[in-house]
Amino acid sequence: MATRKDMASKNAAGKGTAKAGGKAGPADAAKRGKAGAAREGKAGEAVGNGGETHQRATARTAVLTTAQGVPIADNQNSLRAYQRGPTLLEDFVLREKITHFDHERIPERIVHARGSAAHGYFELTRPLGKYTTAKVLTEKGVRTPVFARFSTVAGGAGSVDTPRDVRGFAVKFYTREGNWDLVGNNLPIFAIQDAMKFPDLIHAVKMEPDRGYPQAAAAHDTFWDFVSLSPETLHMVTWAMSDRAIPRSLRMMEGFGIHSFRLVNASGESTFVRFHWRPRLGLQSTVWDEAVKLQGADNDFHRRDLYEAIEAGQFPEWDLAVQLFTEEEAEQFPFDHLDPTKLVPEELVPLTVVGRMVLDRNPDNHFAENEQVAYCPANIVPGIDFSNDPLLHGRLFSYLDTQLSRLGGPNFTQIPVNAPKCPFANHQRDAHMQMQVPKGRVAYEPASLDRDGSAPNGRETPGGFRSFAEPAPDDGRKGRTRAASFADHYSQPRMFWRSQTAVEQAHIVGAFVFELSKVDDDAVRERTVSQLRNIDEELARRVADGLGLPAMPPAAPAAAPTQDLPTSRAVTLIPKMKDTLQGRVVGILVADGSDAKAVDALRKAVEAEGAMAKLVAPKRFVALKGAKPRKADGYLAGTPSVLFDAVACVLTPDAAKALSTEAAALDWFRDAFGHLKAIAACGGTRAHILPAAGITPDKGVVDTAEVAKFIKLARTRQWEREATLRSSP
Repeated sequence: MATRKDMASKNAAGKGTAKAGGKAGPADAAKRGKAGAAREGKAGEAVGNGGETHQRATARTAVLTTAQGVPIADNQNSLRAYQRGPTLLEDFVLREKITHFDHERIPERIVHARGSAAHGYFELTRPLGKYTTAKVLTEKGVRTPVFARFSTVAGGAGSVDTPRDVRGFAVKFYTREGNWDLVGNNLPIFAIQDAMKFPDLIHAVKMEPDRGYPQAAAAHDTFWDFVSLSPETLHMVTWAMSDRAIPRSLRMMEGFGIHSFRLVNASGESTFVRFHWRPRLGLQSTVWDEAVKLQGADNDFHRRDLYEAIEAGQFPEWDLAVQLFTEEEAEQFPFDHLDPTKLVPEELVPLTVVGRMVLDRNPDNHFAENEQVAYCPANIVPGIDFSNDPLLHGRLFSYLDTQLSRLGGPNFTQIPVNAPKCPFANHQRDAHMQMQVPKGRVAYEPASLDRDGSAPNGRETPGGFRSFAEPAPDDGRKGRTRAASFADHYSQPRMFWRSQTAVEQAHIVGAFVFELSKVDDDAVRERTVSQLRNIDEELARRVADGLGLPAMPPAAPAAAPTQDLPTSRAVTLIPKMKDTLQGRVVGILVADGSDAKAVDALRKAVEAEGAMAKLVAPKRFVALKGAKPRKADGYLAGTPSVLFDAVACVLTPDAAKALSTEAAALDWFRDAFGHLKAIAACGGTRAHILPAAGITPDKGVVDTAEVAKFIKLARTRQWEREATLRSSP
C-alpha cells in the first residue's frame, strides 16, 4: 500500500496520472512541485498538483478579478508558506473572497442557520496528560460546562429539520482556561480541500440566485455542476448520499472535529489528534420516503425531539474519543491527513474514549442562546493547537469575521452564551454594543501608569497559549499551490462504498439517482457518473441505469491512481445501530372503547425500555374501556406514523372497521410498514385495516397481545422487508 510520501512523490513526478497534454518530465515535475504551476488539460482548463480544475479565461469569458480589479491567477488555492505549510495572512485574495462571503447575509447565519441547542457538561474520564497541558483534557472527573448546537447546513433558519443534508455538530466548552470550540459536522470529512473554495461550494448548494429555489436541497443543477467539476467533493458527497444525511434524531448521530489538530504537552512535544463524538443511544437514521414525509408532518421534528427528551429527563449523552498519531506515523498513511476530505480509518488508528458529554438543560431563550451563540474553530486553549490543514486555516479567519457582521461587532464575546466562565482581562475597548464599563486610564501594554493594579488590564503569563514550534522544510517556497499528496480523490470514497451493506449501498444509489434526476443539464449528470466510475464501476453502472442514461460516459481523468483500501465497519451505519428502544418513541393508536389494560401493558413495556409511548386517536379526547376519558397525545390526521419508531394499535373490531375507510388510518399503517417499522396489530386491525391498506403481514407484524415479541422487534427496523417493497437500481 502506498504511503503519503510515495503518493506525493509519484504525483509530483507526473506518474500514474491521466492528464491531457502529454507526459511531464522530471524537470517539469520538480518545477510544478515547487511553484505549484497548473498542468494544461483540455481547452480552457488546466489541472493543479492536487487534481483541482483551473478554468482559464478565454476570448469568450471575462477575466476573474478581485473587487479592486486585480486579475486572479489561481482561484483554487490559498497562499501557503510551502506546499503543506500554513496559510499566510498576506493572502488578500483569500481574505477578500471570504470576507465578502461572510457578510452576504444579515443577520441570519449563511450556513448552519437552522439549528437546535442545549446546555450540559463534559466530564473527562481518561486524562491525556502525556499528550497535552489542556486542563479540560487532563483533569479527571471535572465537569466542564458546555453548550452544544446541531444544525443543517444548506437551509435557512425557517427551513425544515429533516432534509438530506450534512449536520453541524458544534460544542463550546467553558473551560477554566477559556473557551474551547470544537466545531464540526456529523460526517468525518469535508467537501473541499482549501478554504478558497468554500464560498463557491455554498453558492452552488444554496438556492439558485436567478430563481430563488430550491430551499435546503442539493438536488439541483448548480450543486451537481460544481461536484462534477470538483472531484475532491466526491468523498463527502458519497457520505451525504448515505443514510447518515437523514438522521432519525440529533441524539442519534455521531460528531467529528473533521481536521487534524495538535495536542502539545509540557515539553513542547506535539501529537496529532482527531476528535470524535459517539452517541450512547447508537446511530439511527430514517429512510428517504420517511424523511420526505417528516418535512410535512413536523417541520421541527429534530428540535422537538431534542427538547422533549431533555424535558423528560432522557438526557442525551455522547462519548468523546480521540485518534492520536505522530508525524512519523502520519507519513506512513496512504493519504495525507492534512487533507480535510480524508478520514483516518479507525482500523489504522483506533479510537480512545476520554470522556463524555451530557446535555441536561434546554435553553431558557431560543434567540438569546441558540441564535446568538458564536462558535469559532480559532477558540482553543493552551495545550491544543492547529495543524496545517488549509481548510482549517481559512475557517480560523472566516468564523470570527462572520460573527462581526451577524452579531453587530466585536463585543459579541460579552453576550452571556459566548462569554467565558473563567476570569478574563484584556485591553479591548469600546466598539458597538459595549456592555462592560472598563475603568482606569490604561488600555495598552506595556504600561507603567497602572501602578496600583486597580485596572483589569492583564499581563502575559509563561503558562499562556504557545503555538507549536513546527520546523519548516528547507526547500519551502511560498505560493498558491496544492500538495500533490492531496490528489487522490477516489480511494477513500471507494473504501466507503465498498464498506457498506447491500441495503446501505441501495440507499446510496437511490439517493444519487434522486438527486441527479432533478438536474436538467445532461452534461452535468454524465460528468457526475464519469466521476463515479473512478470510485466503483458497479456504483456508476447502477446510478446510470437508474437515470436511464443511454450509454456509460467514459471515466473522468484521475489525478492519482485509485487505491483499493481495506474496508471499514466504522464507516457503516446499519451494523453500528444499537438493538435498543432507549430514547425512541412508540405510537399507540386507540379509539373510544379501546381496552385500557391492553394499552397500559404496551405503555409500561415501552417505558421499561427507556422509550416514550404516545397515544394517537381519531379525536383528541378518547374514552378507553375501564378508564376515565382522557386527552390523546396526538390527533390521527395530524400525527402520522412517521413521527414514531414503531407503532401499535388497540382497537375494538367496530372501531377498526370504521377506520378502514379513513385515509389517515390506512396511511398510518401503510407508512409504518413501508418505513420498515415493527407493528403490533390487534385483531380488528388485521381483519379490516391492513387488508384495506394493501399490507400482507410479515414477521415484523405481530399481535398486540404479544408485547414482549413486539418490543424485541421494535428495537430495530425490519431491513429484510425492504426488498419486498421497493426495487432499487
